[in-house]
Amino acid sequence: MREINKDKLNVKVYNGRPELGTAAAEILSAKITGLLQEKEYINIIFASAPSQNEFLAELQKKDIQWARINAFHMDEYVGLDKDAPQGFGNFLKDRLFRHVSCREVHYLNGNAADLQKECKRYSDLLIRYPTDIVCLGIGENTHLAFNDPHVADFRDPDIVKVVDLDQDCRTQQVNDGCFKTIDEVPKLALTITIPALFKSSYVYAIVPGKFKANAINQTLSSEISEKYPSTILRRHEHAVLFIDEDSASTLGTGKLCIL
Repeated sequence: MREINKDKLNVKVYNGRPELGTAAAEILSAKITGLLQEKEYINIIFASAPSQNEFLAELQKKDIQWARINAFHMDEYVGLDKDAPQGFGNFLKDRLFRHVSCREVHYLNGNAADLQKECKRYSDLLIRYPTDIVCLGIGENTHLAFNDPHVADFRDPDIVKVVDLDQDCRTQQVNDGCFKTIDEVPKLALTITIPALFKSSYVYAIVPGKFKANAINQTLSSEISEKYPSTILRRHEHAVLFIDEDSASTLGTGKLCIL
C-alpha cells in the first residue's frame, strides 16, 4: 500500500480489489468500535454499487455491534420494480443487511406515490439521526451518490431530492453489469445531496477498478467544483479515499500527475 494526501483528503492505494476491500473494512470496523465507546448508537450511510462488493463482504466478517447501528443508503432509482436486484436497497439487503442485525435500517422508496413527500420523510430521518459515517463510491462521471455534475450543488438547501441521471451515469450502470442496455436504466432517481453527505463526521470512499481511473484523476487533480462533484472530498476534515492500482492507473502521467 502507498499513501498520499491531496489537500485534506487521505488517499490509500492498494494492489487490487481484495486488498482494498479488506483494508477498508478493517479501518471502518475500528472507527465504528471507537465511536461506539462514545455513543449509544451511530448512524451510517452505505453506497450500493459493485465497487463496494469486496468491502461489504469483508465488513460482514468483522466483530461489529450492528445492533447499535442505524443504517441508511444514499440513493435509489425511481420507478424500478420493488423486487428488482438492481434496486439499491435490494443490493444492500443482499450484500449486507440480511447478514447482520442492525438497530434500524431505513430505505429510500423510489416507488412512492409522492416523491417529494418521500424526500421529506427521508430528510427528516437524517435530521433525527445525524450521520456519523458515510461509505460511498465515486461515479465514472465523478458523481457522489446520484449527484451528477449537472445537478450537483455544493450549497444545496435540500437533504434529499429527485434528480435526472445523465448519460454517463446511466452508461456506468451498464458497464457495472447491472443492466444489459442503457434503455433499461431508469432516468430518474432519489439522492441524498452533497451537503448532507458532507455533514458526516467521517467519509470513506471505496473506488476500485479501471473504469474509475479517469474519475479518480479528476477527483485529485481538477479544481474543486460541481463540474467534478467528487473533488469536494478534498475539503472534508476526515475523508479517506481507497483506490487500487487500476483506478489509480492514470495518476502518474501527464499534466495531471500527482504521484
